Amino acid sequence: MLNAIISLVSDRAARLGAVVLVALLGACASPGFPPAPSVADTQTYSYLIGPGDSLNIIVWRNPELSMAVPVRPDGKVATPLIDELTAQGKTSTELAREIEKQLGKYVRDPVVTVIVTSFVGPYSEQIRVVGEAAKPQALPYKQKMTLLDVMVAVGGLTDFAAGNSATILRSAEGNKQYAVRLKDLIKRGDVSANVEMRPGDILIIPQSLF
Repeated sequence: MLNAIISLVSDRAARLGAVVLVALLGACASPGFPPAPSVADTQTYSYLIGPGDSLNIIVWRNPELSMAVPVRPDGKVATPLIDELTAQGKTSTELAREIEKQLGKYVRDPVVTVIVTSFVGPYSEQIRVVGEAAKPQALPYKQKMTLLDVMVAVGGLTDFAAGNSATILRSAEGNKQYAVRLKDLIKRGDVSANVEMRPGDILIIPQSLF
């Protein structure tokens, strides 16, 4: 009698374990989010200056006012005759017009060109990779940047990554989350799994449960 009870309990435990295993496998294979669109809407994208960028400011016919400057952590720059000016969040053209306006107090009809020579970008537009990437990090966004470009930059997946359960959190769409197939893309070379990134995307790579 005791042996029969033990056998029955063991059988039910095995069935329960199988059910849990199937459920977990299903969760790993399909995170429950829609697939990311293959092409991102970045046709009107213009690069915005951010802290850590290096700028070359050229004032025509005024070499003494022309110089290379870094954008400080507070997003501001300082140039001759201008103590500080906010550069973060502006395009190079917008910043050039602002510098012309400030220099106009001291120089007649200044003509300014701003060239970005080192790119970091504002934090709100950086691509962040978290979780089971070989080198999780934040990357400056580049127009037409793809998921594959991002994975090359972070060194691929770790041995513990659940690549096909990865998701993109898209701040440009109110933190909408999309499913992506990193394992298919990287391990199997399935280019149909490659998608374009958007400024501010966060790529989340979970750890495999097995």
